[in-house]
Amino acid sequence: MGKWERRWLGPDGAVSRRFVRVLPVAMIVAGVVFDVFTPPSYTAIPMFAAAPLIAAPFFDMGTTIRIGIASVLAVAGIRLYTGDLVEVVSFIEMVTVLTVAVQACVINRVVRRGSDQLASARIIAETAMRAVLPAPPERLGGLQVAARYEAAQADEFVGGDLFAAADTPYGVRLVLGDVRGKGLEAVGAVAVVIGAFREAAEQEKSLEGVAQRLERALARESVRRSNLDAFEGFVTAVLAEIPPGAQRVRMVNRGHPDPLLLHGDGVVEALTPTEPALPLGMDLGVRPDRSDDWELPAGGTLLFYTDGLSEARNADGVFYDPAERLRGRLFPGPEELLSALTDDVRLHTGGESTDDMALLAVARPGKGQPDRRRTVKIVKRGTTLRD
Repeated sequence: MGKWERRWLGPDGAVSRRFVRVLPVAMIVAGVVFDVFTPPSYTAIPMFAAAPLIAAPFFDMGTTIRIGIASVLAVAGIRLYTGDLVEVVSFIEMVTVLTVAVQACVINRVVRRGSDQLASARIIAETAMRAVLPAPPERLGGLQVAARYEAAQADEFVGGDLFAAADTPYGVRLVLGDVRGKGLEAVGAVAVVIGAFREAAEQEKSLEGVAQRLERALARESVRRSNLDAFEGFVTAVLAEIPPGAQRVRMVNRGHPDPLLLHGDGVVEALTPTEPALPLGMDLGVRPDRSDDWELPAGGTLLFYTDGLSEARNADGVFYDPAERLRGRLFPGPEELLSALTDDVRLHTGGESTDDMALLAVARPGKGQPDRRRTVKIVKRGTTLRD
């Protein structure tokens, strides 16, 4: 079965798949039993006609044809058994089931063609997304770096979340953002932002200048496109700069969730900007960007994330709180942090995420810090922490 079928079948997919596999045959068997053991005035023709229709969306063409033939033969066999095979009514019944079986084959063909086209479009979009959103190097300017993109739907990699990291003459510069919208249009917007960032990060002396370059790039793209509705959204983003050798981080936050600073002793600090700012691409002529500086001590880790993390809900509608979940936890490095975090979000939501999630973690190793520190896994509330 295809991906769309697995999603349609829901969380109990294994049981549901077995049920769907046997349902067409069960309909035929039930029809035979019903027709043989009920008075002649009752007929099971709807059951025989339903069998190939049920098979059409979930099986290949060959299986659909075989089920259709089995339905027609079942009707013929029953009428032969009852001695009514040569009756006009029996002939009409067989023609009816045969017609429905042919229609089921047509439906199967249409569904498969649509599924193939959807799969092709998804592959193209995923390839484009991976091209514009490559994983950053593990080491950048003496810092440890890790990034993740978690799609809301399994096996998909198409959305509007973005991240990038670059080692520039001004230090390590980072961006993480969230484009309004999804699909190929969002991928196009991601390409615009990432392309503008890579160029501006190398050329602009200030982080505020980088933010303004992104603003102008989005404005140009909006004018260039004839269909303005396709690009009328905005981009929330955080830009960060860690100068060479400095234990400081400078940030410009454009309407994005506050990054977190994880200290080496388990303390978690939210890096809230001094003045809130609007997202990129809104073109409202607001005041110039203003950066904020925070200390980035040795052994500290910066965590940037999109709202797919902070707005993930559990079955009771409770939002995921990354600061609370990470408080008091220690990790060997940013990669282990992101692995534990994504696992914990799945536990919180029961695997039913509704929005994509991008994560970017940057750690400054401490002097004399061992390669691997004691790690405490993130677990569900009410369970016991183990080393």
